[in-house]
Formats: sequence, C-alpha cells, structure tokens
Amino acid sequence: MKNKLFIVSTPIGNFDDITLRALKILKEVDIVVCEEFKPARRLLSYYGIAKELISVNEHNESESTFEVIAQIKSGKTVALISDAGTPLFSDPGNTLVEQAILSGIEIVPVPGASSLLAALVGTGYHFEQFFYYGWLSPKKEIRQGQLKRLKTVNDIIVILETPYRLIALLTDIKRTFGSNQNIVIAYKLTQKEEKFYRGNVDTVLNKISNEKLKGEFVLIIENRHSDNSTKSQQNRRI
Repeated sequence: MKNKLFIVSTPIGNFDDITLRALKILKEVDIVVCEEFKPARRLLSYYGIAKELISVNEHNESESTFEVIAQIKSGKTVALISDAGTPLFSDPGNTLVEQAILSGIEIVPVPGASSLLAALVGTGYHFEQFFYYGWLSPKKEIRQGQLKRLKTVNDIIVILETPYRLIALLTDIKRTFGSNQNIVIAYKLTQKEEKFYRGNVDTVLNKISNEKLKGEFVLIIENRHSDNSTKSQQNRRI
C-alpha cells in the first residue's frame, strides 16, 4: 500500500455499484483525496468509512497536490476519488498524478463505474469505435461552431453536458444536424429515474420538453454514414 496513489472509481449514481476492491482500498488507506468534501463524505458515510479528506479541485489543485505528495512520501497511504465515477475523466487530479509519477510514486488505477460506457451499451447501437468529445462550450456561438465541426465526424459521437442546458443543446443539434438526426439521451444512469430516450432529435426534444427533465445525462449522436457502417461490418468479419 505504501508509496502508491490509488485512483479509485466510485458509483455514478447508485451506491451499490462500487466494487469490492474499491471498498477494500478506501477502508485501508489513511487519506482520501476528493474533489469536493460534501459528496465524498456522503459516499464514505454510506459505506461506514471515516477518513481524513483532502480536497483537490480546479481552485486549489497546485497547492493541494504538493500536500498530498508530501503525505505519501511521509508514509501515508492515499486514494483519489472524484465526485462520481472514474477520477480524472473530465475531473481535476491530473496534476496530482503527473507529480506523483515524477516523484516515483506508483499509480494504481482501480476501475469501476463509467457513465460513458453505461450510456453506449444502452443505446442499442452496434459500435466497435466511437468519438468522445466530452463537454461543449456553455457559450451558444462557440457551442454551435463545435457542433458544426462534429457534424463532419463520421462516427458515433458522445457528448456530456450539464442538466440545465439539455434543451438548448438539443435545439442546437436540431439546427445543425437536422430534425431527423438519430440520437439517444441516457438520463440519470444507474438511478431509479434512469431512462433512455431514443429517436430522432424532434421526437426526443418533444419528450424531454413535455417531461421537463432536469438531471445528469449523456448524449449520443448516431452520425455514421453508410460507408462507415460497411467498414464496421467488414471489420467484424475479419
């Protein structure tokens, strides 16, 4: 356990999705490095775990990184978690991992829940590859420019966005890709309200608007052209 930094994946919504290995490590380490204190305390409390917490986020990453490195060098065992899911994936902590490697500290990933893969396998699409874009700009003009560039990507496209911009995002996609563009919204994955909205943009947009949804989601655009589908079939035969 010593001189190692464990990167521990945690549930994305349903606390029962944690792995046995993740629980074992969280119970054994001296310190848990988290993004924000409140979600970390809620998570650990659910499993009956009490640990010293150090926050590493976009506001204090440089300062906290050196504190964590010093703790590991002094013999403390440390696990890095994010607010939900797999750490470093659109979350803070990369500086910590970089500095740990430079300091000769072993990095040990502990895999677990991922909203990205959960969303993809629930789409009903056949996929051997996909294009992950991540977060679009909150600024309308920039976001529309990003979508215009994404329209040229001949693949399944995965986008993440905040709950309160869902309608605006779908409206921009309709304007850029057309109302008949097939999409999937994976809504509140692993939670009681989990639901997949499948269909063209118009159909999904109407459902979302009528139900007044507000929650975490992953958006997947089926933007493969016929030549790409043919290549995928050929690859499967190989």
